[in-house]
Amino acid sequence: KLGVTCHFVVQAFDGLIPALKAKRFDVIISGMSITADRKKEINFSVGYAELANMFVAAKGSDLAAITDVDTLLKSLDGKKVGVQAGTTHAHFLEKRAPNADLKTYDTLDQMQIDLASGRIDTAFADQSALQDFLDKPDGKNFQLIGVEIKSTFDPTLGEGIGVGIAQDNTELKAKIDKALCELIADGSVGKASQKWFKTDISRPCK
Repeated sequence: KLGVTCHFVVQAFDGLIPALKAKRFDVIISGMSITADRKKEINFSVGYAELANMFVAAKGSDLAAITDVDTLLKSLDGKKVGVQAGTTHAHFLEKRAPNADLKTYDTLDQMQIDLASGRIDTAFADQSALQDFLDKPDGKNFQLIGVEIKSTFDPTLGEGIGVGIAQDNTELKAKIDKALCELIADGSVGKASQKWFKTDISRPCK
């Protein structure tokens, strides 16, 4: 839609916004939630996806049978909980589970390694990322626990997923917004999410 060539730059999640502001790249497309704090530093496209957030833990653990969100959050007291650094997941748990022992990671792969080895009790992330772990051999003895936690549960989790854009790059924002709205309207975003995440995570263009 944009008629441009993409060049991918590897960057730790908690360094994405500083790197964008330093003009190391033009946009952030990394499942970043739109939040009030982030909008103070960068601009965002229209939201194009709404991700469900969940916990994962070993089958048969004391957390595995909990289905209520509030009970689950209280049960995290003293537990080692893995989250990716700089994410809404980390901010959410700092607020909602202050007595949990949070372990932060630069990448989801690092978090999954510690989860599989038993160095953490549970992890909190996008359901799609956790499902990817469960589908691997290392995840065979683990399961999703609780229920889906969406941004409607707590504004800390953001206003959906958007493309991060520098505040002074209004022309690029307008082009990306137009392209995203067209791709959402014609079903392309929904089809892509069904292919890669096995569910439609697209949201109406607003």
